[in-house]
Amino acid sequence: MDICEANGLSELSCNAISWGLYFCYILFFGSVLAIVGLFLMNAASDTKTLIRSAMGAGILAALFIVSYVLSGSELSSSAIAMGIDEAGSKLIGGGLIMFYITFFIAVIGLIYSEISKALK
Repeated sequence: MDICEANGLSELSCNAISWGLYFCYILFFGSVLAIVGLFLMNAASDTKTLIRSAMGAGILAALFIVSYVLSGSELSSSAIAMGIDEAGSKLIGGGLIMFYITFFIAVIGLIYSEISKALK
């Protein structure tokens, strides 16, 4: 008994699902290739934008490193039950701290932007 019969699907339904998944995979990988290709074409024609993008990525990487260093590696009983070790806990903590920092920077930027527009 195969998976389709076990779930009560006809052969036609099972084939339609399989071909639909294959089609979605093709679309996904095609879009990833298009994104990378268009990015490289744009980067070759406008290097100033590429440098700014690299600086932004570097700032985010530095922010994550600082967040990772600040995070703790404590484990709760529920984390142990889910199989999370100390390194995973530290990585999750670093991600959360980075999220909080970027969230508050975004909120402050929004408030500053609205106040500066109102004063003009």
